[in-house]
Amino acid sequence: MNAKDLSAYLFLAIAWGLSFLVMTQAVQGFGWAGAVSFRAFIAAATLLAITRAMRRKLDFSCGIKPLVIVGATTVAGQLVFLAYGLPLIGTAMSAILVATIPVFSMLIARFWGVEQLTAGAVAGIALGAVGIILLVGFPAVPVTSGFLTGCAVTLGSTLCAAYGSVYAGRRLKGVGSIEVTIGAFLSGGLLTLPLLLVESVPALPTALDFLAIATLGVLMSAATYVLYFRLINTIGPTRAISVEFAVTGVAVLVGTLILREPLSLPQLFGAGVIGVGCALVLGIVRLRPAKSAVTPPAASSG
Repeated sequence: MNAKDLSAYLFLAIAWGLSFLVMTQAVQGFGWAGAVSFRAFIAAATLLAITRAMRRKLDFSCGIKPLVIVGATTVAGQLVFLAYGLPLIGTAMSAILVATIPVFSMLIARFWGVEQLTAGAVAGIALGAVGIILLVGFPAVPVTSGFLTGCAVTLGSTLCAAYGSVYAGRRLKGVGSIEVTIGAFLSGGLLTLPLLLVESVPALPTALDFLAIATLGVLMSAATYVLYFRLINTIGPTRAISVEFAVTGVAVLVGTLILREPLSLPQLFGAGVIGVGCALVLGIVRLRPAKSAVTPPAASSG
């Protein structure tokens, strides 16, 4: 990873880690549906305005379908589920569950024949499952239907993020990151807009709410996703998505130190287990030399 990629990686970790705090404010002001839809439109409009000012010609020759699929998963699916679950389980729990994205990413990539599956990856996936059980089964708060729903939808968010990232790396490789980001957020915003009929804006948003949604759209979506989709092209989807480890660290600190959210000792242990599991999945920690990797079968042409 060169210096440019490393700088982008660190920026993503800090911006997305803090985004949990900003998203909490936006959801309070606009509701979970409005927070996602308005955020997506602001992100797309920001990038369109910048490219217009720079007189940069956009190239969408990749077609609409792959952009809609990325928008439906990486934007609509991921952010709607995350925004819905965040008030139910809190910032710290949400962030720890988000750390499972690389595990799901590896499983999806392996299914498509894109990645190798080592013995360490298999062990890491198993550890990730154990960590999730510890998180959900031994909470510091009462186990209610709302808590379980929040955990379930947040895990749904991680699945959407993993699928969209691997898909983008496979089908949109070589496409400009600005084009991918604009297409994904515009389609994601359109897909989530009808959800306002289900969850309308609760009341007149305050100035702080508008500041939060603007920050999410401009800084934590437009800027970060351009960098993220570029990283997928330069270092690959699995390595790029490993930034969620650092994101989790920042967000857990925000949740426990600033928001005073409780975590039980088994949950903290579960967070560590998930971290080790993800490190094994990504090959950061190895059980055996790389030559023990099992070569996956060739991807089918269909």
